[in-house]
Amino acid sequence: MTTADRIPAPVLVLCGIVSVQFGGALAQTLVPVIGAGGSVTVRLVFATVLLLAIARPRWRGHSRRAWATVVAFGVALGLMNYAFYGSLAHLPIGVAVTIEFIGPLALAAALSRRLLDGLAVLTAAGGVVLISQALHVPFADLEWTGIGLALTAGAFWAAYIVLSGRTGAEFPQLEGLALAMVVATVVTLPFGVASIPGWTPAVLAKGLGIAVMSSVLPYSLELLALRRLRAQVFGILLSLEPAFAALAGLLVLGQHLRATQLVGMALVVAASALVLGLGARRDPAQTVST
Repeated sequence: MTTADRIPAPVLVLCGIVSVQFGGALAQTLVPVIGAGGSVTVRLVFATVLLLAIARPRWRGHSRRAWATVVAFGVALGLMNYAFYGSLAHLPIGVAVTIEFIGPLALAAALSRRLLDGLAVLTAAGGVVLISQALHVPFADLEWTGIGLALTAGAFWAAYIVLSGRTGAEFPQLEGLALAMVVATVVTLPFGVASIPGWTPAVLAKGLGIAVMSSVLPYSLELLALRRLRAQVFGILLSLEPAFAALAGLLVLGQHLRATQLVGMALVVAASALVLGLGARRDPAQTVST
C-alpha cells in the first residue's frame, strides 16, 4: 500500500478541489496583467508540458475515431478555460464558478430525466439569479459580459464531460488527456500569443503555479481517489466547488459576497449535491473539471 492509498479518497478529492479553486484565484491576479488569453495560454503551455512528461502518450496507433474524439475534447477543454478566464476579468471567482456550474448540472439532469433533478436545476437557476445580483442591480448594469462568459464556460464544461468519457474509452489513463491538452494549447494560442512579450519571470512563475494547482495536482489526486470512491460521494464533494471558490476569492483576493449571493451559492451547491451526488448513476471520472 502506497502513502496515497492510506489517505481517505474523499480527502484526496477535497484537496484537488481546493487546489483547483486556489489556482483559479491565482489566475485572477494574472488576468489583469496579460489578459484572459495570455493567462490561459501560459497555464496550458506549462500544464501540457508537465502532463506529456507524466503520461508519455503514444502518437501512433490510434484510430480516426479516437483522434476525432480527443481533438473535440481538446477544443472543448481549451475554450472552456478561455471563457472561464475571461469571466474572471468581470466577476469574483465564487460568482463565476457558481454560474459555470449550471452547465454540468443541466447536463446531469437531462441525462437522468428525473423530475426531481429538473426541479433542482430550476432551483440552481434561482441561485444564479441571486448570485448575479439581478434582484438588486439595474438590469442594464449587470455584468452581462462576465455572466455570458461564465455560462459559455459551463456549456463547454458540459461538452467536456461528455467527451472526457469518450476519450477515456479510447485512451488509457492520462494519455488521452495529455493529447487533448496539446490540442487545447493550440486552440487558445491565437488568443494569447500577443501577450508573450509580457511574460516576465513573475508571470511565468505564476503560470507554472497555476498549471500545477489547476491541472497536474488535481488530475493526479482525482485519478487516485476515483479508484476507491463511489460516484455519489464524488458528486457531492464536487458540488462544494463554488463554496471553495468563494473561500479562495476571499482569502487570496479579498472578494466579499453579499448575503443574498451566499444564499444563491448555497442553492446551487444543494442542487448540485442532489443531482451530481444523490442522483449519480455514471462513472464519476466523467464529472472531473479543470
